[in-house]
Amino acid sequence: MNIAIDAGNTYAKVGWFEKDNLVRYQNRLLWPDLISEIQQNEPERILFSSVGNSVEDFRSALQRDIEVIDLTPDTPLPISKNYDTPQTLGADRIAAAVGAQFLYPGDDLLVIDMGTCITYDFLDKEGSFQGGAISPGVKMRFSALHTFTKRLPQLEPVPEAELIGKSTKGAIESGVMNGMLAEIEGIIERYRHISSDLRVVVCGGDVPFFESRLKPTIFVVPELVLIGLNRILRYNVAL
Repeated sequence: MNIAIDAGNTYAKVGWFEKDNLVRYQNRLLWPDLISEIQQNEPERILFSSVGNSVEDFRSALQRDIEVIDLTPDTPLPISKNYDTPQTLGADRIAAAVGAQFLYPGDDLLVIDMGTCITYDFLDKEGSFQGGAISPGVKMRFSALHTFTKRLPQLEPVPEAELIGKSTKGAIESGVMNGMLAEIEGIIERYRHISSDLRVVVCGGDVPFFESRLKPTIFVVPELVLIGLNRILRYNVAL
């Protein structure tokens, strides 16, 4: 069994895979819990992607002889990158694109990841990553309104927001939630001018706020990044 690790600054997500099948998933693991989990259930191989810890620290903490592949800008991929600055391309963006291409080969793909930031990335049907856009995520938008003004309160995302806000709170909720909805729908529509048979694949923690309200057809794959990381692992093992 192999595992794919997507480690952020605080928490890690881990997917356990039998070949291409995700058989177990764990979320919000702190670093000590992550290390303990792997030590107790030793995998054959690990794909490690992290923004907060080095692969050397990870290998040292494991104290096990397990093959660990570090996802870097130079790691071989099953897709190509038509991107001007590949060394700055975020691992989550490329992993989500790889996951989408694995699930829907031969399609033009718009991959939307709704996390701290919302990212839009276009992968053509030949498997070439073309780039896309990075925009503030929903919580970042609420925080910005509070941080950069003197009197607007700090609010949290809501499942539904009235279009016409009847209070300051309602107006902020409408501006952020309906504004982001309009952004997503507008960008999808603009990409459909590039590809009329575009497939839209969506992941990320903020998807539940928007998936039922989006008019365009979308395919929600919550563990898309982990699926992509596992695909990268298997691709490198086969080389």
